[in-house]
Formats: sequence, C-alpha cells, structure tokens
Amino acid sequence: MAAPKPAKLSMASPVFVVEDVKRSVEHYRKALGFRVEFTHGEPPSYAGIERDNVTVHLQAALDSKRNAGQSALYVFVTDVDALHRELKSRGARIANEPRDYPYGMRDFDVQDLDGNSLCFGMELRK
Repeated sequence: MAAPKPAKLSMASPVFVVEDVKRSVEHYRKALGFRVEFTHGEPPSYAGIERDNVTVHLQAALDSKRNAGQSALYVFVTDVDALHRELKSRGARIANEPRDYPYGMRDFDVQDLDGNSLCFGMELRK
C-alpha cells in the first residue's frame, strides 16, 4: 500500500483584531489600496481584504479573545520606495521612512487605525 500524499499548504491569511470592522475596511481600502473580498454580518464583524497576492482578515474585537492592534505582518514588495510614496500620498499612517537594514532588507512600517503593524520590504540589491 502506497504512503498517503502529504497535505500541502496553499495559502495563509493573518487575522488582525480591530475595534470597528467597517471603519477598518474603509481605511485599508483608501489608505492602503486594498480591495474588499468579503464582509460578514451587519454591521460587519469579520472581513477579508486583498491587494495583489496579500490577503488580511479583520475580526471585531468583540468577537475575539485577543485585543485590537496587537498583530503584525511583513509583506515583501518589488519596489519599497514606490510603495512608500503611494501610501504616503493616500494618507496612510507611516511609522517610519524606508531605510536599509543590516539584515539585507530595505523596509518601512505602517500602522492601521488600531495599531496593527504592516512592514513592507524588499531585499537589498547587491
């Protein structure tokens, strides 16, 4: 009898806890350029947002044992400086300017309305 095929991981989506899902969805849409994949409930208590190949789920703090604003995500991008300019022009909450780090990346951080952190970075060119 042949050994069963191992299961493969196909996708991941972090879940950010937020105080107000509807308000957060609008913030991610306007300030960060995400599009709405889905919302659940009225008013929404859960939502999925997506930009390119990055999906983030937003969960209402009332429905979570975790506190809002304690999650983080590192997103690899093709041009960190261009993204920084775009997000700055959209009014995103930029926590720090792009810079080169000794670990071989150039990145910057953005915080959402609740303090969840998104770090956008790219590998330094050699």
